[in-house]
Amino acid sequence: MLKWVQSGLSAVAGTAEPVYGPEAIHAITDSLAPGQNPYADVEKADLEWRDLSFTNVETQVFYLTLATGHVCFVQIILSNLAGIHTTSQFTCRIYHPDKPEESIWTSTHLNDYKISDDRVSFAADDLSVTLSEDLSTYTIKSDVNEKSIVDIKISRVAPGFKIGKDGVTKYGTDAEHPWGTMRHIFWPRASVSGSLVANGVALPDISGTAMFVMALQGMKPQHCAARWNFANFQGPTISAVMMEFTTPPSYGSKVVNIGCVVKGDKILAATVENTAEHTKTLQDSENDWPAPTEVKFEWKGTSPDTATPLDAVIAAPIPNLVERVDVMAEIPAFVKKIVAGVAGTKPYIYQYSNPADIKVTFGADVLEESGSLYNEATFIS
Repeated sequence: MLKWVQSGLSAVAGTAEPVYGPEAIHAITDSLAPGQNPYADVEKADLEWRDLSFTNVETQVFYLTLATGHVCFVQIILSNLAGIHTTSQFTCRIYHPDKPEESIWTSTHLNDYKISDDRVSFAADDLSVTLSEDLSTYTIKSDVNEKSIVDIKISRVAPGFKIGKDGVTKYGTDAEHPWGTMRHIFWPRASVSGSLVANGVALPDISGTAMFVMALQGMKPQHCAARWNFANFQGPTISAVMMEFTTPPSYGSKVVNIGCVVKGDKILAATVENTAEHTKTLQDSENDWPAPTEVKFEWKGTSPDTATPLDAVIAAPIPNLVERVDVMAEIPAFVKKIVAGVAGTKPYIYQYSNPADIKVTFGADVLEESGSLYNEATFIS
């Protein structure tokens, strides 16, 4: 979700769109036939960088949930403004609620980025993100910022997934010729090894679980969505991921929610009949956004193999706010002048990391597990 923060001018420039109505949004969840299981395997082509020549933001994010209690992510961002200017950025979050000396946030411009000939690996000065030939392991090395030095391997444990044939939601009055797109590809459960250094302090142990998502917003992000909810739960054996966005009123305030629940190395279900609720909120006195203080995430779906029904629920208070990101504070002054003319745009991202319990009902089986919930609530317009 932090692609919004560092995506440059393309993330915020432009005027408000006309009201096209709900017929101009073709959600990937609506492309499924009645009763069709939404799960589809991730193939090599899904992991390729598109590096489009028009306004877009493309990202890879690796979320880490470590046995030490650290919650981290590393992210590569590639953004293009109207085919005129492309920038790349590396962001790193290393966080522990009780160890401020081992907690850090860095965002660093990348120089001379390159995409491999097979388009699945990425490099820049002092950074490389390499996908193995068998498509099962990413190796990420970065010393672009001395405050956050990264040398890790992310190895897929459960299969990757996408919704529908390509994971793409389309924007435009003609679905065959869309003027914008949204795409998400996931590894819902992986393992992590290697080393992380925060402020010169090497984390003693980075064993744990990881989640990977590759995303593409093929238009101005504030035209893609007005709000976002994101959840990443990682437990000893269960992982659950949810990504929800609500389109602006120009596209009928359409809610699109996709997710997955994993047990060990098996996908129990990829899901689209999901809900993300802020069951308790607290009005932010600085911007009037209703920041959540308690949440409820629910996944509903069926097994891709046996059509066994699944219902999974996390209902938890989220008292630990990692950071409230004022997106406008992260962008250059000249961009703010452009944004000032876009009515109602005041983007904030609320990031949380808290313990939580998940209850999974899978056919006749009931599975319960305690784990770590990282979630984000993003308000844009």
